Amino acid sequence: PMTMNPRPARVVVVGVTRPLPRRAPRPASRLNAPDTMEVADIAVKPVKEFAKDSYRLVRKCTKPDRKEFSKIATRTGLGFIVMGFVGFFVKLIFIPINNIILAA
Repeated sequence: PMTMNPRPARVVVVGVTRPLPRRAPRPASRLNAPDTMEVADIAVKPVKEFAKDSYRLVRKCTKPDRKEFSKIATRTGLGFIVMGFVGFFVKLIFIPINNIILAA
């Protein structure tokens, strides 16, 4: 009699019991390997999204007028000057400390 198991271990045919034929195992390189279309989707999709977002950004951007440009240039220049002074004073403070440490 036939059993109703989804994967029976043995097939019974008219009183003769035979083991099920075994399938050959998949090669190790093919185990859980993504399909070539999946690889293409994984590689192409982010590039397409980046291109679309970049195009949208460039379309929305406008050229700054003279007043806006001068504000940006002034603030950038002040930032450079402030960071230069901070670096100068940090170096000025650490020179004597470094000499004390190395002299000891």
